[in-house]
Amino acid sequence: MSTESTKDHPKSLYDFSVKDAKGSDVDLSTYKGKVLLIVNVASKCGMSNSNYVELNQLHEKYKDKGLEILAFPCNQFGEEEPGSNDQISEFVCTRFKSEFPIFDKIEVNGENSAPLYKFLKLGKWGIFGDDIQWNFAKFLVDKDGQVVDRYYPTTSPLSLERDIRKLLGIV
Repeated sequence: MSTESTKDHPKSLYDFSVKDAKGSDVDLSTYKGKVLLIVNVASKCGMSNSNYVELNQLHEKYKDKGLEILAFPCNQFGEEEPGSNDQISEFVCTRFKSEFPIFDKIEVNGENSAPLYKFLKLGKWGIFGDDIQWNFAKFLVDKDGQVVDRYYPTTSPLSLERDIRKLLGIV
């Protein structure tokens, strides 16, 4: 009989706990039954404006229908997210009026890659292998906590609407 925990071999996104921008633990099982769009974000990226605007539009349109967007700041790509968690949250909430949760700044690639991102990258990968290519890579997670799709950083959030609606059961 195996004594390995789900922490060592997570079965779904719900097996993870992450830190929010204030440093508090957030058990991702609180999102059970929701469709999740998980994005590694950056404030100083050329794609910040369009991505945040469109993520806000998706959040506003589908938050009451079961969609949650989880944003994870990352400074691994061109050092385009250099600020502290407070500075990042202030920027996102003030400039873009975003209402979706912003989490602790993490690494998404390499030795110090956050366990959540190691799990996400196992699910779906693009032609570049399993590493995240740049800011604003997007993972779509179903209501059971399983990665169902991965989108390139250049993919417009609004172009995911059909896939999101399908997972939400909205025809």
